[in-house]
Amino acid sequence: MSNLRRRGTMNSFFLILVVIGLSVVGYAIGRARSVFAASGDARILHSLPSYYGMFVALGCGLPAILLLAIWLVIQPQIVDHMVMSGLDASIMPQSADDYSLMLTDIRNLSSGNATSRVASPAIVAATERYLALQSIGFWSMVGSVVCIALLGLAWARSRISRNFRARNAVESIIRVLLIICSLIAILTTVGIVMSLIFESLRFFARIPFFDFLFGLHWSPQTAIRAEQVGASGSFGAVPIFAGTLLITLIAMLVAGPIGLLSAIYMAEYANPRFRAIAKPMLEVLAGIPTVVYGFFAALTVAPLIRGWGEGVGLDVSSESALAAGLVMGIMIIPFVSSLSDDVINSVPQSLRDGSYGLGATKSETIRHVILPAALPGIVGAFLLAVSRAIGETMIVVMAAGLASNLTANPFEAVTTVTVQIVTLLVGDQEFDSAKTLAAFALGLVLFFITLGLNVVALRVVRKYREKYD
Repeated sequence: MSNLRRRGTMNSFFLILVVIGLSVVGYAIGRARSVFAASGDARILHSLPSYYGMFVALGCGLPAILLLAIWLVIQPQIVDHMVMSGLDASIMPQSADDYSLMLTDIRNLSSGNATSRVASPAIVAATERYLALQSIGFWSMVGSVVCIALLGLAWARSRISRNFRARNAVESIIRVLLIICSLIAILTTVGIVMSLIFESLRFFARIPFFDFLFGLHWSPQTAIRAEQVGASGSFGAVPIFAGTLLITLIAMLVAGPIGLLSAIYMAEYANPRFRAIAKPMLEVLAGIPTVVYGFFAALTVAPLIRGWGEGVGLDVSSESALAAGLVMGIMIIPFVSSLSDDVINSVPQSLRDGSYGLGATKSETIRHVILPAALPGIVGAFLLAVSRAIGETMIVVMAAGLASNLTANPFEAVTTVTVQIVTLLVGDQEFDSAKTLAAFALGLVLFFITLGLNVVALRVVRKYREKYD
């Protein structure tokens, strides 16, 4: 990020702090104003004084923050247009690429970074105009935002009276904010899915859908030049999905039983002192960076598996699905254990007492009462663990390799969908080639696989939850 953008970010941050400070002042003013309107007796007010203060704070802060957000989005485009439209016709770029390159040079020159060409006097003059417009835009933004905040504060303060329904107004504003946040989350998801679908359709216009989905060979190298040989490309994704499934299965065979059994022990058998020590130590595993797990898998686990395999006469690759799956399983144990433990502890004690009252033992109570009652949460924990395993990249790269082998042998090297997506999008890429667009097709298929897992999990949850409603 350029120095100019860093300065703009810091200035915007301090402006946000100013708005927050004005909102705090507005809260104090609104609260004091409500007490004054009630002649010192807050009992005759419609709402608590804090609601009046919150109303003034929201009236001050929300319009100012909204204006600031809009300004930060629009100002760069306006400044760029004004700078480029002010250039002399003799140096005006003729193509979109030249336009973008010249604008980048102006920005780099304004921040003191290197440019792609020697700066001409016209470019230097454009840079000075760019800096001047940036400065004018910033101070205009400061003035406008502060004025809007003060006007909002004054307006909200003028609304305060003894009978003003401040609580209703504040709750309505908060409800609208929550709806907006929900819509942003939904629209973000829709945007992600639509971008995947759009780019995937471009890919499937070049590569047949069934060749991609059912092809058995993956080699996404395509020719850049017409005379290039040996890079026609093969986009059969079955080996990649098979490798993803194999590593995920191994990881869940490790994390599932260990995580669930450890959760049962800590929730039902362990004494409080042991639980207070063991649970934080177990959850430390979730805080270890994945690259550390990758080093552990590549330097410790993989050589041990290879040495053991050679000792019993097996042909084990130096990079294997088993090594990656085992270490990945260790990594996601806390996801299963911690969530399952919380779910088991949330089962009502009355169910346990009823089971014990009928003569059931502790183990029978756990098997026939606690686990069925906690099954929806346990399914959610396992689903989260599966999603975590499918999305892991670093461990697979370091321990399982990049080879797209179609095999069910855990001792061979395989690759996964996420690793291939990263590989396809690393470096300078042309987003008009089948090789790069294949990453979006992989992402789209992975999205639908994850969606299917969620649907299955929801069906399981609904089926068994009915017994305890």
